Amino acid sequence: MAQNATIYKVELSVSDMDRHYYETHKLTVAKHPSETDERLMVRIVAFALNAHENLEMTKGLSTDDEPDIWQKSLNGALDVWVTLGLPSEKVMRQSCGKAGKVIVYPYGGRSAEIWWDKIKKNTTRFENLQVTNFSEKDTGELAKLASRAMRLQINIQDGDVMVSVGDRIVYMTPHKWKSAAGSVTSAYGELRA
Repeated sequence: MAQNATIYKVELSVSDMDRHYYETHKLTVAKHPSETDERLMVRIVAFALNAHENLEMTKGLSTDDEPDIWQKSLNGALDVWVTLGLPSEKVMRQSCGKAGKVIVYPYGGRSAEIWWDKIKKNTTRFENLQVTNFSEKDTGELAKLASRAMRLQINIQDGDVMVSVGDRIVYMTPHKWKSAAGSVTSAYGELRA
């Protein structure tokens, strides 16, 4: 018998000084039985980093042909496609063909670095692709904040992220490995054309 998703109720207040976006979102997030607290929290932070009135969580892990988060225009076109983890080059290519902007958030420390070093040369042709890594230390701390009912405050300034739940705070510094404009960096930070 298949397990059901666990429902998380999230009140997410986003203060994004970089984009001048200040809004509170009430989210009902279904956590797939195989999803970890770490991945769930990364998904919520990814939502905050791209917050928009039309941004939505999707079915995620339970559906192969959908991203974790998407933003559709009023006519149904996919404006933003957000995926977590370490997708294959094929998945990224297909995603870049479906949406105006594709953002991949890898995490997992050394495995993410190995994945990026292997795949980065083949991503330069995807001008609408952005790859932003979260460190294993940051996501490990983030996972400790997870609970079934959360009131999260996420502040974003100069690319840095502060996540707070009550009196607990996690500071994150996402590392942009590839901009949507096309430049890439290695997993270790040096810029590559």
